[in-house]
Amino acid sequence: MNPNIPTRVKLIDVGPRDGLQNEKQPVPADVKIGLVHRLQDAGLKEIEVTSYVSPKWVPQMADNHEVMAGIARRSDVRYSVLTPNLKGWEAAVLDKPDEIVVFGAASEAFSQKNINCSIAESIERFAPVVEAARAAGIQVRGAMSCTVGCPYEGEVAPERVAYLAGLLKGIGVQRVDVADTIGVGTPRKVQRAIEATLKHFGIDDVSGHFHDTYGQALSNTLAALELGVWNFQSSVAGLGGCPYAKGATGNVATEDLVYMLHGMGIETGIDLDRLVDAGAYISDFLGRKPQSRVAVALLNKRAG
Repeated sequence: MNPNIPTRVKLIDVGPRDGLQNEKQPVPADVKIGLVHRLQDAGLKEIEVTSYVSPKWVPQMADNHEVMAGIARRSDVRYSVLTPNLKGWEAAVLDKPDEIVVFGAASEAFSQKNINCSIAESIERFAPVVEAARAAGIQVRGAMSCTVGCPYEGEVAPERVAYLAGLLKGIGVQRVDVADTIGVGTPRKVQRAIEATLKHFGIDDVSGHFHDTYGQALSNTLAALELGVWNFQSSVAGLGGCPYAKGATGNVATEDLVYMLHGMGIETGIDLDRLVDAGAYISDFLGRKPQSRVAVALLNKRAG
């Protein structure tokens, strides 16, 4: 086995936030709280809970205060939230998250289409948010989107990823996610994006966030593991479509990732059966089967 491959991996489940934010049907706060509780019962130590964006743009996250207030918090679990601007930070800090997430794109076209400004301008806007969070003793993570491909400009060069990572480091961001937002990445491209990020952040401060649009997320995870990456993001039941690729699945399912890691002898601290239960809980509410192959297989096995 490759000596770089870690013996233990930490997962951040982004299902409650990234996974649910595009759902058309309203998901009540108590269901979201129930999902967070089931994830931490399954052994997840990091959960991305909600975001503080305008309810006009993301109505699904309008209950952020209620959800954060309703969670029975554990001291060994890190609860993170997305803050798109200073107003979002001011709302978030009332709920005492352990970590806030700011974001930037490695593609100029994506940045312009998404938030009407350049990459540099977008990161500059986050500088006061990061400063306020650090002063309040709250951790800061930077989500780097479109690190291998962009729906508008196609392939993204590693130099663009290094540029974005440098800007985030410059404003005080402590760790970053290398995200294949539209799921077009393949292993070598993903490795180049991670290597570009490592010019500014240490291996312990880099995580992989791979979408499964083209079925490459597990291959890309393995490619990241080969470089020594040991932090990854995933979404229980594969929650979260990809708005830029019609009919495509979104985040890699946490169940599929855990099954692969355990099969490789890598520790996660996660109970796969309980994780499958958590995915079945939210999928039942949404009225569909989990988007996880492993969950479907294990649920069929149980039923049989």
